[in-house]
Amino acid sequence: MVVGSLLLLLALLGAPLFAVIAAGALTAFLSADIDLAAVPIEVYRLAEMPVLLAIPLFTFAGYLLGEGGAPGRLVRVTHALMGWAPGGLAIVALISCAMFTAFTGASGVTIVALGALLYPALTQEGYGDDFNLGLITTSGSLGLLFAPSLPLILYAVIVQQLGLGRSVSVDAMFLAGLLPGLLMLALLSGYVLWTQRGRPRSSMTWTEVRAALIEARWEVPLPFIVLGGIYGGVFAVSEAATVTVVYVLMIEVLVNREIALRDLPRIMRSSMTLVGGILVILGLSLASTNAMIDAEVPTRIFDAMQAHVSDKMTFLILLNLFLLGLGMMLDIFSALVIVIPLLLPVAISYGVDPLHLGIIFLANMQIGYFTPPVGMNLFIASYRFKKPVLQLYRAALPFFFILLAAVLIITYWPALSLSLPGR
Repeated sequence: MVVGSLLLLLALLGAPLFAVIAAGALTAFLSADIDLAAVPIEVYRLAEMPVLLAIPLFTFAGYLLGEGGAPGRLVRVTHALMGWAPGGLAIVALISCAMFTAFTGASGVTIVALGALLYPALTQEGYGDDFNLGLITTSGSLGLLFAPSLPLILYAVIVQQLGLGRSVSVDAMFLAGLLPGLLMLALLSGYVLWTQRGRPRSSMTWTEVRAALIEARWEVPLPFIVLGGIYGGVFAVSEAATVTVVYVLMIEVLVNREIALRDLPRIMRSSMTLVGGILVILGLSLASTNAMIDAEVPTRIFDAMQAHVSDKMTFLILLNLFLLGLGMMLDIFSALVIVIPLLLPVAISYGVDPLHLGIIFLANMQIGYFTPPVGMNLFIASYRFKKPVLQLYRAALPFFFILLAAVLIITYWPALSLSLPGR
């Protein structure tokens, strides 16, 4: 108890998360008289997984796209296709951010990269400042449920490593997130269409559509190559990640020449710093999880919950409340590797499919990014656009309640997540 309190205090004081987790795991194994070699063994077991290759490769590809001119071309294509609708530019912002976040996996990057393009454009079109801020702050976390989002891959890796007898593949996670992600986009787009219904529409011209598609001719095929290759059985997820990196490198360095060869080490270093942190935390968390399983911690949590929560519906309500709070306090990668190993056995005992749990988890974490008072995206947007954070709170609330309704639909309609994977 004393050691646990001390580790919690160190974490609150800003100690590196991997160090706190490692100390907890080593202490637990030591007190249980288990050889401390169990920790490096867990890390090595993680390194043996072939699907793990997809994480650094997709991350590097996302960073390359962000460094080049892809964001601007993506916005132009979606605007050419959707600009005719009332509130068309706002819908363009939603779709563009969702597609960009699916490849970068980091919502803060989306706000910084696309916000510089979209915020001035929305302002120039006459949209209200609160609407613009709320839209971009919200859109910054859209896309986490769309393939090849890194959190989808990471969740599948964690579940596979836990070995609880309920398999979750990366392919299945990609399919499970599609309809819930589209639901969120549809609800937000409906809100935009309703609130901006009186706004003058811009005409859609095939000349502009053709010009935009020609300009983005190398980026547009990318999702079809990746997802079509995976679900067409042409290549596995790790192979798809390799194809993505090679393709993006050729586009940005050799074809468009927007990234110089001398910049590649810097971009690689930035992306691998993120990946390295995730993998170290993941390996140590799995070791810590084994220690907690040996100490029957999940069983104790389940017994305590069963004394007060008797049915699956109540459990899901409490789960959503817990995850919303978690999403405000932790980034999605830390939350995945720390909480899922403890939460998954309890959820399974209440009859929740692991695939459904993953989508519920990510959907909650997605809106936790901009949940007042401490959602991460609120502060990123406040810094990026030089606006008071209280204004960001007010601006994000309508979008928050819409996506909260989407999360409740996702939670209590399991078929939305499970029908495409055939569960």
